[in-house]
Amino acid sequence: MAGNAEKIIDLDKKRMQAMAQRDLATLRNLIADDLVYTHSSARIDTKQSLIGNMESGSTVYSAVEPSEVKAQDLGDAVVLTGKARIGVNSGGNAMSFTVRFTDVYARRGGQWQMVTWQSTRVPE
Repeated sequence: MAGNAEKIIDLDKKRMQAMAQRDLATLRNLIADDLVYTHSSARIDTKQSLIGNMESGSTVYSAVEPSEVKAQDLGDAVVLTGKARIGVNSGGNAMSFTVRFTDVYARRGGQWQMVTWQSTRVPE
């Protein structure tokens, strides 16, 4: 099962680009139906609410740029940790900030999907 680390780092970059490009079809494929997405504000989203907010325009990501990403390959799960610079307009409030994140991908039926995201804002 070794060798998943780089593949998942690349897959997560694709997911972040899809968020910034509002590529909802890609997000629907890369995000698990039972996603738990905890924002740096402590708000929690499901797959449905995360994509729904992007679809409606109430949340618009302009940039999600990862750095310092490391992976722990656990076989059928990979845990990513790192930093990301995020540009987002949420409810009419434009923000740009950096977070530290933990992101978990699981292999289900031969497909890798993000199952958990937790982020903490880095003081500016």
